[in-house]
Amino acid sequence: MELDERKLKILKAIVRNYLETGEPVGSRTISKYTDLNLSSATIRNEMSDLEDMGYILQPHTSAGRIPSDKGYRTYVDDMMREKADEISQQQQEISDMKDFLTEKVEKVEELLQNTAKLLANNTNYATMISAPRFAKRIKFLQLSLVDDMSLLCVVVLDGNIIKNKLVKLSKQIDAETVLKLNILFNSTLNGLTMEEINLGIITKITGQAGEHMELVKRVLEIIAEVVGSDEDMKIYTSGTTNILKYPELSDNNRASELINVLEEKQQLTSLITENNSEENTGIQVYIGDETPVQNMKDCSVVTMTYEIEDGVQGTIGIIGPKRMDYEKVVESLKTVKGQLDVVFKNNNE
Repeated sequence: MELDERKLKILKAIVRNYLETGEPVGSRTISKYTDLNLSSATIRNEMSDLEDMGYILQPHTSAGRIPSDKGYRTYVDDMMREKADEISQQQQEISDMKDFLTEKVEKVEELLQNTAKLLANNTNYATMISAPRFAKRIKFLQLSLVDDMSLLCVVVLDGNIIKNKLVKLSKQIDAETVLKLNILFNSTLNGLTMEEINLGIITKITGQAGEHMELVKRVLEIIAEVVGSDEDMKIYTSGTTNILKYPELSDNNRASELINVLEEKQQLTSLITENNSEENTGIQVYIGDETPVQNMKDCSVVTMTYEIEDGVQGTIGIIGPKRMDYEKVVESLKTVKGQLDVVFKNNNE
């Protein structure tokens, strides 16, 4: 006789009821406890089979049944298989999500690089475009076992920015504990910025961590590192050599300074920061000394803000001589901005 699905459900109901009450379990109780919709007589027959198979015991005549060691083992093994399936499914979902987000980020970078090249070709000036700046809000956190003494912490921020950090463990933990920690972190921190993770929230998390308090504190430190870090802004440039076409910018000193600014890119961040201020949300034109970049005082710079979604913005800029064709430049920026808006809107739908 084998343990079919119906017998297994009845056995699990007996074990769960006995664990809750500590009292022998009768057929009438099981008929109300399971979703089998079976009569008490049918359940009595199944319980008799389970007893013959050694899964349950009858402590004394006329009493209900209690699980045997074999019954407990079957119950626990089945429970662990279910948990393993849940963990495996969640890890696969996270893996699929990570692959999708990484692919999307790579496509955005390629799109911005191509946009800078297109503008440079169409205008015959130098161009720049910044990657969108995202609010550093926690979207998702995933802890995964790497080996017996290592844990990978993956933090996904708004804008699909993914940060990874390896955590060394002081003692081994099992997959079920990791799953519980994932649920704890995500149910508490989802949607928060670092500024919103206050002492009360930290106390709540550490209070629920139990014996894993030190590990939880380390993960919170990692979250603070990745969310609070201010990494270099990504800026893509193209058409740097176009500035050599204009005599007023092509002498050795001026050309060298401009090329250095466009290739090193660090000084361009001041243009991005100023353009993304609350007052400057549209087209900005900097002529000569108006530009915040010292080595661009002989140039004109025209910038425009593009937006992926509410509050997630980047900057497109065109750099040329003061005698640049402003009308053409502005129209080119408007056209590119419109194309980017369409692309990002389609990606977000």
